[in-house]
Amino acid sequence: MIEPGSKLVMVGDSITDCGRAQPVGESPRGGLGNGYVALVDAHLQALHPASRIRVINVGTSGNTVADVARRWDDEVMALQPDYVSLMIGINDVWRQFDMPLVTERHVGIDLYTSTLQRLVKATKPRVREMVLLSPFYLEPNRYDPMRKMVNAYIAAMRDVAAGEGVLFVDVQAEFDKLLRDVNTWVLAPDRVHPYLNGHLVIARAFLAAIGAL
Repeated sequence: MIEPGSKLVMVGDSITDCGRAQPVGESPRGGLGNGYVALVDAHLQALHPASRIRVINVGTSGNTVADVARRWDDEVMALQPDYVSLMIGINDVWRQFDMPLVTERHVGIDLYTSTLQRLVKATKPRVREMVLLSPFYLEPNRYDPMRKMVNAYIAAMRDVAAGEGVLFVDVQAEFDKLLRDVNTWVLAPDRVHPYLNGHLVIARAFLAAIGAL
């Protein structure tokens, strides 16, 4: 469990961002967005109120791991977090499929792995705990080319987490359990950006990993 009085900074792409930039008056969870980060915060506030854990969302839509690395010091570590979570990787894969000719937007698996490892190595000594949440793609056909590539990036993240001794949350595995019983349309309109039910899957997986359920 996250120690009382701690600051948790959650980093990622649009799945983390999820509208966090809306003014406080226009968003029920101002600054947290309306996805899994807000659900994590709501859970901690409602079920662990005495812990007084502050959750901060610094997800940015469209980010790859290379984008995250460029803003890590100024937008993440400058907040002096006690705990950091990072969910990243779907755009690193997706740009290779939806922008196949725009190669400057691609992040190959070697660059993905080395950048992720560099971020973890630099961050781990400065925080109490770092958590890596896997990318995911809501495609049950594991032979689908994009699903196969996502699986490879998940494996790379798992290896980095194991090598550096940080927590790893296999979000794809949690969604795969659901996909035995429901169609992808129940969870997301595009197999990438989940509805609130999908965000709850992510939030619960994260909370379980940190011992807060």
